[in-house]
Amino acid sequence: MSVRSDPVSEPVRIAASWYDGHSARRHEGALHWDGGDSFVLDDGYGGRESIALNDLRAIDRQRDATVYSRTSMADFRLTLPKDLPAGFARNLPSSGNYGAWIDRHGLLKMSAVFAVVSAAAVALFLTAPEWLGPRIPESWERRMGDAMVGDFGGRVCHSQFGDEALAKLVAKVDPAREKVRVGVANIDMINAVALPGGHVLIFDGLIQQAESPEEIAGVLAHEIGHVRERHVMTAMLRQFGLSILASGFNSGFAEGAFGIATLGYSRDAEREADDYARARMRVADISPLGAAGFFDRMSRQYGDGEDQPAMTGWIATHPASGERARAYRDSAGRNAYPPVLSEQEFGALKTMCEEDENVEEFEFF
Repeated sequence: MSVRSDPVSEPVRIAASWYDGHSARRHEGALHWDGGDSFVLDDGYGGRESIALNDLRAIDRQRDATVYSRTSMADFRLTLPKDLPAGFARNLPSSGNYGAWIDRHGLLKMSAVFAVVSAAAVALFLTAPEWLGPRIPESWERRMGDAMVGDFGGRVCHSQFGDEALAKLVAKVDPAREKVRVGVANIDMINAVALPGGHVLIFDGLIQQAESPEEIAGVLAHEIGHVRERHVMTAMLRQFGLSILASGFNSGFAEGAFGIATLGYSRDAEREADDYARARMRVADISPLGAAGFFDRMSRQYGDGEDQPAMTGWIATHPASGERARAYRDSAGRNAYPPVLSEQEFGALKTMCEEDENVEEFEFF
């Protein structure tokens, strides 16, 4: 701190109290200042101490006084009245109200700066998932998905013929070399979910609701679309924030995977996944009419028209079922398609969870 010494017509004498920093004794006396760069404290009993003005720092504002400390002596305390001669007051360090930056630039200006910075931070958090999610290395996502999903807390159903039927269905819908790993979860909800690392879970409630394997193929192709289009990490980052990445590597996170099943994709991502599903079904020669029938039934059951999305189950975060049914129906090139699974294979899918004696049941409460 540079001290600006003002010439004075006569020395300043001010009543003061202080602690010298060496003992707990309170001193009472006077402060003498003659316009120079230091002042003298005099206790009236022969005790005098000269202190440089630039050694002071204001540390507390009281109702009628200001308390100062010394940079060179942290335990020193000097209490001076607020009403000081103007020439002397100008040479004292100012006492802060809100902190150095705010006091230096003003509360109004710094409030505006804070608002701009906060808005930028919020905008970054909201937009970061869109560009960061697809750029997360697939190897990281796969390791995280393996740790998060595992066997879904023992709730993934298995049976010999059911597993074979599911593998056949996946191979037709998604013949890529790097397979999406699909399981049937023992949860009585009409739901299916794509999870990190190429995992897809179809809930048994949806399989029981389905009237044909083509209906399941349409749902499966849609969820695989989320995987192939890298929507999963984007949705996770948007809903849960980056902290999910750290917790995802906790091997005990399988219990929390059910919560991820409720994550919602953007409407654009949902339609993109539907477009992917219809394209894959067309290449695989799988009838989209089964998926159209499934969405028609969901629309009637839950009362969601094309302008009113349903609020229950798998369709809660998706475009309206009526809209989707029409799109799948319009994509049909003909009325006759070869069956994607035989009746026996479809039946094996239906009974997978029932036949698995070791599968855990999901309890909501």
